[in-house]
Amino acid sequence: MGGSPIFCRLLGIKGELLLFALGFVFAASILAASIAHAQTARQKGQQRAPQPAVPAVPVDPRDSVVAATGAFTGKPYWLALSQCGGMYFKLNALYTEAAVHARVVTPDPTANAEFSKKLSEAMKTATTYLDGAEHFLMTDRTIERSDAVLTYDPQMRAAGERLKTIEAAVAAAKVCPTLYQTCRDAYPKLCAEPLASVR
Repeated sequence: MGGSPIFCRLLGIKGELLLFALGFVFAASILAASIAHAQTARQKGQQRAPQPAVPAVPVDPRDSVVAATGAFTGKPYWLALSQCGGMYFKLNALYTEAAVHARVVTPDPTANAEFSKKLSEAMKTATTYLDGAEHFLMTDRTIERSDAVLTYDPQMRAAGERLKTIEAAVAAAKVCPTLYQTCRDAYPKLCAEPLASVR
């Protein structure tokens, strides 16, 4: 049983190093597996995230309906205005993203200034449309402002979420100024704010 004391010491040191190395390799492999599992789960979650269903708009005989021919014929004014508001709200988000890119990623002061101006105009325009939607809901249905916002919000979000580029948002919103002018002509008290032009 006896061995040289030097050999025992070397074996003890090597054994500790061996145990440490094996423990380190084991911990690293568990960490790598955990990271891979988390990334896979996150990617699956992103792929599976279903678009929330837009609730159907209940027919309410009290709603004022767009009578003029065009994209919104027969729809309640509040719905048409909230959809336009959603388009401009999304346009604001897209212009904001472009402005940040022009400010931070690839600095371009001219593009930054242009996108910053356009994002501000888009937000003002979105607000004008959404105010109109609120006014119609509050007047036609005699509901509070908070209830009006809860009514138009899902429709507004759905209209904006389907737009992925600035070009798509601008193209979709082209029908909105005509709608707003029709509203101003028919209901000047409910669509009272002047409309800013957004390009």
